[in-house]
Amino acid sequence: MKDVLLPCGECVPALGMGTWNIGDDRARRAEEIATLRLGLDLGLRLIDTAEMYGEGLSEELVGEAIAGRRDELFLVTKVYPHNAGRRDAVAACERSLRRLRTDRIDLYLLHWRGGVPLAETMEAFVALQQAGKIRHFGVSNLDLDDMRELWKVPGGDRVQTNQLLYNLGRRGIEWDLLPWLRERGVPVMAYSPIEQARLLRHAGLKAFAARHGIAPAQAALAWLLSRENVIAIPKTGRRDALRENAAALSIALDDAQLAELDALFPPPRGPRPLEML
Repeated sequence: MKDVLLPCGECVPALGMGTWNIGDDRARRAEEIATLRLGLDLGLRLIDTAEMYGEGLSEELVGEAIAGRRDELFLVTKVYPHNAGRRDAVAACERSLRRLRTDRIDLYLLHWRGGVPLAETMEAFVALQQAGKIRHFGVSNLDLDDMRELWKVPGGDRVQTNQLLYNLGRRGIEWDLLPWLRERGVPVMAYSPIEQARLLRHAGLKAFAARHGIAPAQAALAWLLSRENVIAIPKTGRRDALRENAAALSIALDDAQLAELDALFPPPRGPRPLEML
């Protein structure tokens, strides 16, 4: 397993598991739980979720899946922007802890920027950290201007990641935000790394994968895994797809292959607004 070093000095897996839409359908629950447990078996010991996902249903499913295995994984969840104030963040965190059936969250993220001042959110996160409810904190979907502002508030320079939409087809952050984060040692946690399966239907990527004897999802994930300081969190609720994703760890794209992908999915030639899903 390739690891990524967080600013705090802790290493986390470069390939984890996302859970957006997992837990929404009880008919799929057993398979989704089995998939998360298989992922832990295969070393994908980072699980990302959020209070927004199914209004807590995803966190509840994750809590069931990790029962008896809590110490094996690095657990990430996110707070709604409207719950990110001094008091509301504490209450939201307590609700997440109950749903996840745990006494601590490894990494607690602001899901996106809302009306609560960043300074107030950081104050709440530091208080939660001091209380032992969360071990680390970070942000999600913050653009470069947001990050510059965050860096000026107390605690803002202690964030451990910025979780962003980043994949072969969404490379806008490479122009300015990604270099800024790298200069400060803040990893990107790339959500929707296969664009909610839309990349799998891309004719060019399918042809690339066929030429090199790999699956399109593996090509997309291997490209992200080749990036410096990037954590990919693909979501799947099926064990067969999870095995396919995990196999991307054994694929090392060479310079010629990376150049092929650059031709198919060109890097940005100028600044772009931050993309979100």
